[in-house]
Amino acid sequence: MNQSYSIKVAVVILNWNGKKFLEKFLPSVVKYSHGAEVIIADNQSSDDSVDFLKTHYPQLRLIQNPKNNGYAGGYNEALAHIDAEYFILLNSDIEVTDNWVMPIINRMDEDPTIGAAQPKLRSYFQQEEFEYAGAMGGYIDKYGYPFCAGRIFANLEVDRGQYDQEREVFWASGAAMFVRSSAFREVGGLDNDFFAHMEEIDFCWRLKLAGYKVMAYPQSTVFHVGGGTLPKNSSRKTYLNFRNNFSLLFKNLPAHRLTKVFIARLFLDGVAGLRFLTEGHYQDTWAVIRAHIYFYTHIHQLLRKRKNRKLIPVSNIYQKNIVFKHFLSKLDQFSQLDESDFSK
Repeated sequence: MNQSYSIKVAVVILNWNGKKFLEKFLPSVVKYSHGAEVIIADNQSSDDSVDFLKTHYPQLRLIQNPKNNGYAGGYNEALAHIDAEYFILLNSDIEVTDNWVMPIINRMDEDPTIGAAQPKLRSYFQQEEFEYAGAMGGYIDKYGYPFCAGRIFANLEVDRGQYDQEREVFWASGAAMFVRSSAFREVGGLDNDFFAHMEEIDFCWRLKLAGYKVMAYPQSTVFHVGGGTLPKNSSRKTYLNFRNNFSLLFKNLPAHRLTKVFIARLFLDGVAGLRFLTEGHYQDTWAVIRAHIYFYTHIHQLLRKRKNRKLIPVSNIYQKNIVFKHFLSKLDQFSQLDESDFSK
């Protein structure tokens, strides 16, 4: 028997001290989110975001989280109070376009095996370019390094329609992620311990382990500012990215891959740390070291997360090293990758 929901689609914006983004981008979300209810979840902002919302958008539902538990914990807290068939997790620094919701929801209605999906993400400032945080769908290589169709490391491609086909991907961007609520709850939601960064990759990996697909659809386009909470050159962001990447690999890799991957990552992370050091980014070098310390001191906790789970190979992992391909072979476009090198 199909479950009955009070809402078909809930667009949920998690806000933390983002009044300037709400002022700028919330009007487009309200105007263009046809067929969806817009909900704001506030993560204990210290600016006057809440007063702004109560004054200018009293018609919108406002959920006030009791404390700031980051992206992962904030969404878990808020979504527990929303009875919708689909959630759309939307960053506050995104400008949406007309008819951005239903093309993806219609596809998910047609195929119940789709657990999560994303629209095309383009840069708000360079609107012909793909945007770093998702582009046309995310992937990882065999050592856990993430990249996108349209973005490899810092190289952003101009969108010429080269990736304008529906595609199954490895991860959907948390900046604008469509999620089937039943699948979200089935796999336990986001991992609170991640706080922020890469939690959507871990979540999508768990969806795939549970038998769901993750998709990207070009029929819907949004424009993302990016770096709204932490700037790209933040050592805090470096720490979270390295720490959480290690955690998601350890949580989800099949046992036969663990040792090989972590030996390789010790070398590759050492190279990254030395590169930061030679460039004078001393705080980033320390961030890499701190990420490793966290991993070794929390390994028992991570082992518990692996327990009683069927960890099997999943599709759309690039079976080469994207670091070497980009920095040594000078590969900078997703279309240059061989499709046969992705796991099926």
